[in-house]
Amino acid sequence: MARLTVKDLRDARGKHQFAMLRVETLEEAEAAARAGVELLSVPPAMILDGRFREAAPDCFAFPGDNFYEIGGTDDFLRWAFPLFKHGADGFYCSGSLATVRAMADHALPVCGHVGLIPSKRTWTGGFKAVGKTLESAQLVWNQCKALEAAGAFAVEIEVVPHSITKAIAERTDLFLISMGAGSSGHAQYLFTDDVLGQNRGRIPRHAKVYADFAAEHDRLQEMRIAAMGRYVADVQGGDYPAPQHLVDCDAEVVDAFRDWLDRTA
Repeated sequence: MARLTVKDLRDARGKHQFAMLRVETLEEAEAAARAGVELLSVPPAMILDGRFREAAPDCFAFPGDNFYEIGGTDDFLRWAFPLFKHGADGFYCSGSLATVRAMADHALPVCGHVGLIPSKRTWTGGFKAVGKTLESAQLVWNQCKALEAAGAFAVEIEVVPHSITKAIAERTDLFLISMGAGSSGHAQYLFTDDVLGQNRGRIPRHAKVYADFAAEHDRLQEMRIAAMGRYVADVQGGDYPAPQHLVDCDAEVVDAFRDWLDRTA
């Protein structure tokens, strides 16, 4: 399958639901690609790793980081250009509208963020839904239109009432990536940590857990401790190293070496 383009995503709006995951490792990226996940959010460093495209050759990849980790407009441009050169398909940007506009002016595909923006949650009341009142729904809409006007092609819409998302989807040309904002988004987005059950903290309401990696990690940790404990016991009890773990040389070499040491040491 050829790698998806921005045009492909736009053309598929309302015709196909895309699956998107945040992956943190190459192993997760490969698993996602083999499972049929089409869109990936990735740490920027992963794009620069040549093994990434071997693991996920056809996935549309968004490198992303919080605006305070990158900086202002010029910092975002310096950040994005090398990633674009190395195969990034789009860029998550929680920076200013001026930053979005500057990136779009350089033909960098930008995905903005509306609704619950964790790094800006103080403005909307913390970790809770945004858009449950008329005023906050209007805020989400105005943010979408401002990002669209600035040149963004997509928006992550996070923890917004699904009815509000549906109304917005009917009136914008943006590609909407829904994280807990309902099926009217054009892609559904979750974190691999939640999907695999690796998250030991609070599980977001919108997350769905498909495996219990936390229990498996606990089991493996107990196996590590037990194996290492047996190793310690062998070392302290004189059972390691045993003859099969050793290398030796001919007896005459040892005798000659000892004789040499006696004469020179």
